[in-house]
Amino acid sequence: MKKFNRFDIFIYSLIIGNIIAMVLESHQFIQVQFSQFFHYFELVSIVIFSFEYLYRISLSYRENKWAGVRSYVFSFFGIIDLISILPFYLKQFVLLDGRFFRILRLFRLTRVFKLGRDSKSLKLFIKALSAVKNELKFTLFLSVLTILFSASAIYFLENKAQPEIFSSITASIWWATVSLATVGYGDVVPITLWGKVFASVISLVGIGIVAIPTGIISASFVEEIHNSKK
Repeated sequence: MKKFNRFDIFIYSLIIGNIIAMVLESHQFIQVQFSQFFHYFELVSIVIFSFEYLYRISLSYRENKWAGVRSYVFSFFGIIDLISILPFYLKQFVLLDGRFFRILRLFRLTRVFKLGRDSKSLKLFIKALSAVKNELKFTLFLSVLTILFSASAIYFLENKAQPEIFSSITASIWWATVSLATVGYGDVVPITLWGKVFASVISLVGIGIVAIPTGIISASFVEEIHNSKK
């Protein structure tokens, strides 16, 4: 098992600290009382994470020149490292609506994935996903096609009865997505006979749509575990 050096332990501790800070910051009374602390903690964290990102690029270059840099930058963890720091710099140099950056702050959660950099289980899972990426692309295409078909059908079946709710095929996509995902919020429902019949069929189809990628990923993961034990 790989031993962590002091720098790794420090980085992982800082990641955990960032996650805890984000959770605490969501409480208004804590945010108001410790706003200055959160600001400087975020600033110091960004500086350190930026240094780590540049260090890994430099290390990749020394190991395999520009091919190594490309390999790291476009790898899963390379993208996670970049997303972890990018919102901060965007906020400093791009003038956008502040609400947008409150959403971007959610990207701070991606720092928790950096903890799995040396995790064999996570690497195994990523390898399993990569092995079935073509199958997953097909199921994604199938899901989008089914959603569009369902939205179109329910629009023509329910538009006259509920013109405000099913006002267009675009507006009907929400109902189609929720129904196919078998979530069933119940905020938008068909009221006509044929609309209900179609909704019943689509709900059953949705079980299969959800099950296909789940089965593909599970089978691939089991196969990778079996291969790793050989």
